[in-house]
Amino acid sequence: MVLLVLGVLLWSFAHLAKRVFPGFHRAMGGSEKPMVAGMLVLSIVLMVIGYRAADQVIWWAATPMLKGINNLLVLVAFYLFAASGSKSRLGVRMRHPQLIGFSLWAVAHLLTNGDLPSMVLFGGLLVWALAEIVIINRTAPYWTPPAHPIPIRKEWTTAAATLVVYLVVGFIHGWIGPNPFGA
Repeated sequence: MVLLVLGVLLWSFAHLAKRVFPGFHRAMGGSEKPMVAGMLVLSIVLMVIGYRAADQVIWWAATPMLKGINNLLVLVAFYLFAASGSKSRLGVRMRHPQLIGFSLWAVAHLLTNGDLPSMVLFGGLLVWALAEIVIINRTAPYWTPPAHPIPIRKEWTTAAATLVVYLVVGFIHGWIGPNPFGA
């Protein structure tokens, strides 16, 4: 469990350091990027190893209804990620589409995984994403969405890309872990 907690804390620190220590970040002048990338890779390794090695204290198991809700929330989360990257209408009208999508992804996994390691992993990542939103809003309170028109083809491309990525990730998830679509 210690590795899992360290991984979540390292992930959070690597993402929040830019905003919590802006002077240090500016002093690095861009040379901090490899260090941050290394911390993120290490945090993921620690989270995976820690999650797999943690004792399973189970409070509830996923029901078919919870799996359905999970799958819907994950699909919306993937759409928000894609909308942000493609600069679709929703992606540019919403201030934090990736962090909101990440939060939905974490909530979805909390619904279907009623065990202690999942609470630490997905709950910790949810707290990080919500803290990131609050910190960004406090450090840069004024935000205006772009006013230029967005072509409708971006919406279709975003929806198609979301569906493809969702299915591929679901297949890989079922291959290396629990099947998100099956029983």
